[in-house]
Amino acid sequence: MLTRQGWNCLAAGIVAIVIGRIFAIVELFVIGAGFLVAVMVALLFVRLRRPRVSATRWVHPTVLVAGDTGRVDLRLEYQGTIRSTSFELAERVSRANATDDVARLSVAPLAPGTRSSAGYQLPTAVRGIVHLGPLDVEIRDPLGIATTTAVAAGTDSVTVAPRTYLLKMPVLGQGQLGRHLVVQARRLGQGEFHGLRTYVDGDEPRSIDWKASARSENLFVKEHTVEGLKRCTVVFDANPTSYLDADGFERGVTAAASLVHSSEQAGLTTRFVTSGGIDLRGPETVTNTLSVLARIEPDSSPLGQLGRDPGEGLGLIILVTGSHGSAGWRAIQTIVDPTLTTIGVTTDVRPRSAIGVSARSEVEFLDTWSAINGVGA
Repeated sequence: MLTRQGWNCLAAGIVAIVIGRIFAIVELFVIGAGFLVAVMVALLFVRLRRPRVSATRWVHPTVLVAGDTGRVDLRLEYQGTIRSTSFELAERVSRANATDDVARLSVAPLAPGTRSSAGYQLPTAVRGIVHLGPLDVEIRDPLGIATTTAVAAGTDSVTVAPRTYLLKMPVLGQGQLGRHLVVQARRLGQGEFHGLRTYVDGDEPRSIDWKASARSENLFVKEHTVEGLKRCTVVFDANPTSYLDADGFERGVTAAASLVHSSEQAGLTTRFVTSGGIDLRGPETVTNTLSVLARIEPDSSPLGQLGRDPGEGLGLIILVTGSHGSAGWRAIQTIVDPTLTTIGVTTDVRPRSAIGVSARSEVEFLDTWSAINGVGA
């Protein structure tokens, strides 16, 4: 195939021959013929010297996180019988809703049977799927008149997961949320007997141990262990009408990913629910959730059955949505389960509840989550 320079040479040669023929100018005729010969030699050169190269693509890490920079390594094997010329590798990098990029790498001449490698960095500013390839091998003649292309490797895709933060999960008795959970746990019943302590104002009279108190000048009350937090369900409202703009939706994705990741890291039984009938649980919840959130788009379909959770023990159900007027917020208010504490994470408005979380920015999300848990940001 001719390059732009090649087409210019071809046109110049034809024009020179025509003018030289009309006006009987031998010099122009010779120059025109020279241009045409150069074009033919260039086409023959790229045809005969086309490098027979196969390539294998390695992307690491295999799952990237938005904001990270990955690397694509290309392992090349030259299968020709004579030494190749220098050539160029061109790989298309495409993302949804973005202009395609082309990574170009120059490779020095290779001897028959030689293996080589090349690579380039893969920046990932936003979540989603990045498509790589096909990988083309391009060769030009020394004058840049003609070029030829061969495919060395097919296509691959790389998952870019949303950014996640490791959050401090609630501890009973610590912060506004922790104190709420203590009250919730006591309502569910006393745990195992832990010991005795001196009575203080505000203690329930029914907790007094009268036998122990009779043997002392002070009143003693029984202390029982309180069951800690066991499970966490994160619900992401993907309905586009729940958010003011796309930025709010993306902040919601980051918040949901962070909560699922942090819940599993804290050893809680973790569940993730969103539109489209997606209900994830089990040992691979975090991996599967990040995969879903990497691809998720606004979806107006209803959420699944939020109240049907077979888990046991004290739990949280955290809804990530835009505001308190959203369909997701209305759906979560219908849950009647005394073992669950409902928390709203709103990306567009301030929380209404003392244990609500505001995520109008990522910094605010981290700060308000830390505040209700009684820890520093």
